[in-house]
Parts: sequence; C-alpha cells; structure tokens
Amino acid sequence: MTSSESSVNLIRQFVSTCMLAIAAMLGSVFPAWAQVSLGAASGFSILGGTNVTCTAGSVVTGDIGVYPGSFTNTGCTIADGSPPGTNTAAALAQAALLNAYSSLQSTPCTQTISTAAFTGNVPPLGPLAPGVYCFPAGVTFTDSTLTLNGPPNGIWIFKVGAALTGTNFSVVMTDGGQPCNVFWSVRAGVTMTTSAFKGNILAGNGTDGSITLTGGSVAGRALARVAVTLTGTSVVGCDALAGNECRARTPPLMSLAEPTEKSGVSHTSR
Repeated sequence: MTSSESSVNLIRQFVSTCMLAIAAMLGSVFPAWAQVSLGAASGFSILGGTNVTCTAGSVVTGDIGVYPGSFTNTGCTIADGSPPGTNTAAALAQAALLNAYSSLQSTPCTQTISTAAFTGNVPPLGPLAPGVYCFPAGVTFTDSTLTLNGPPNGIWIFKVGAALTGTNFSVVMTDGGQPCNVFWSVRAGVTMTTSAFKGNILAGNGTDGSITLTGGSVAGRALARVAVTLTGTSVVGCDALAGNECRARTPPLMSLAEPTEKSGVSHTSR
C-alpha cells in the first residue's frame, strides 16, 4: 500500500468515527420519545368535543375550537377573536388530538411515580429533567410546585393513568425549558383550581376526557375529547407565547397529512 492510499484510509476511518460519534450524540439529545407532534391540534389554545364554555373573568389568548359540539361564551375575553365560519379546522384538530394522545400513551416510561398525592411539596418531586414520567393511577397536587429543569429543546411527557387534579399547584420551568414542550397525557378528567399550570393538556378519553379550569392560569394548550370549562382563568396559548419559543423543536412523531386551515368552530387570535 502506498503512502497516499494509507492516508486516504486514515481519513476515511477518521470521518467514519466522527459520523458515528455525531449520531450517538444526536441520539442522546433527541431520543425517540422526544419526538412529539400535535398535528392540526397545535393551532388551538382551547379545543373541546361536546362543548367549550368560557365564563366571565376568563381571558383566552389564542384560537378556540369545538367539534362536534358548541361554544358558549358568557362574558369571557378572547384576544382578537372573530366568529367562526365552519367546523373543518376543529374536526381535523379532534382527529389529530386522538392520534397524538394515542401515541403519547404508547410511549415507554423512563420513570414511574407511584405516589398519588402531593401536598405542600410532600413528598418532594423534582426538579425533573426531560423524560417520560408515568403515574399509574390518578394524581393530585395540592399547594405544591413542580419544577421542570432542562434546555429549550427539552421534552417532558407525563402519562397519568386516571384523573389529574391540582389546587394551588404551580409548574415552574427553569434553565430555558419551554411550557409547550411539556405534554400531559391524561386518561380521565383534568381539574385545575387556582393553579399556575404549564404545558399541553391532552384529555384524550372519549368518555370522561374533560378539562375544568377555575381561576389561575395556563401557559400552553387545553385539548379535550369531551368538554372544556373555564371560569375566571387566563389561558395564553403557544402561538402567543413570546417568540413562539414554546413550539417543540423536534421532528414529528406521527405523519399527519392534514390541512392547517384555521376556519372551524373557532375564535381566532392573530
């Protein structure tokens, strides 16, 4: 073998080693579970099935959709809202919600948390790094704070086996973590009272997948197969959060060839 051929082989070996190292690094940064897509549902801050009720004192920044039910506004404020034209976008969003919920439910857990109730931060939970956290049954947070610590592209998935309930419950993001990279996949209803909640709520059960928000605030999305009820709650959707930094920066988990139109039973914020 000539010296020239030897040099070429060394270069090839070096390039091959570098490519393998880069692939391994990317695999650790973006594991399979960190690939989440909401498809057509991503355009909505609030999405309901049977109905969405928004009462006086509530403020929603973002789009509201409901299909096949109806929207009831009894005095809440919708930022830059305009009356809907058709049901198309909300119907597509409901189908995407079901797909995303099913995909999240099938994602393997990186940690199982058996505790069903947290009161006054007892027992302690967190700070939690990006990962897939599973509560086998329902979980209740009372007077508690959950800190999620991770980079802007970090993904947190919480799989709840029954109802998710919070009273004076706060979710805090640190080290650059983004609210809309947090996904709560809940098999039953979600009830938040005077809580500062962050993340995407997917109440995907077709029987009791409702979301009830009373007081407090939500930074993210509230997506339900059944009903969504807001009473004196502030909801700031992902499109409205500063710089759209909340949008997941990872490739889609499932391929959803759906139009992105936002006509539908919706109120649109632009």
